[in-house]
Amino acid sequence: MKSMYIIKEYDQLKALSDPFRIKLMMRLVEKPYTGQQLSELFEMSRARVHYHLKELEKLGLIEIVKTEEKNGIVQKFFQSVSSGFYPDASLLPHKEEISETKRLMMYGMLERTMSRILEAPSAAFEDAGDKDPSDWNILASSFETSSSEENFKWFIKRYFELVGEFQKRAKEEKDADQNIYYMTGMGFEVEESTFADRVMNNKEKDR
Repeated sequence: MKSMYIIKEYDQLKALSDPFRIKLMMRLVEKPYTGQQLSELFEMSRARVHYHLKELEKLGLIEIVKTEEKNGIVQKFFQSVSSGFYPDASLLPHKEEISETKRLMMYGMLERTMSRILEAPSAAFEDAGDKDPSDWNILASSFETSSSEENFKWFIKRYFELVGEFQKRAKEEKDADQNIYYMTGMGFEVEESTFADRVMNNKEKDR
């Protein structure tokens, strides 16, 4: 599976602007599923799920990664071709569709994150008993700040560098006991601040 797939065709972009297909893709990024498994998961008819799977496969966004025979029936397992998708610059004339697709993809990520929170064991949320974030056993943060677009892009770059360093360190922990951690990162421009007083105080301090 690729780490990033560049969307170059308008039909691919349109396919990912469908809310249900985004939900399908969120699952298929994680692991392979059959149409039957997905129909049970989403409580939807098998025919409707297969229709969407075939459309996504036709556009090259998912693929069959294995087949299994069960009771004389060949089961096809589908999976996303990539863990991430991003529109190519050639699609810029379709700015509205790009914006809506990105919005739906982020919303799909958020919905999946909420599901994982509900599925997580109680031990994951036990109080570490310390006010120092470096001793916490969960990552939970929400904040706003005023910044130039250039500075925000610098932050995104450093964020992914840190993620890469974290994953590298994890691979080097040969004999350490390891847990599985689910993480979601999001950041985007908003029109109004819900932390108005805090942002205003920061600006006043800088004067």
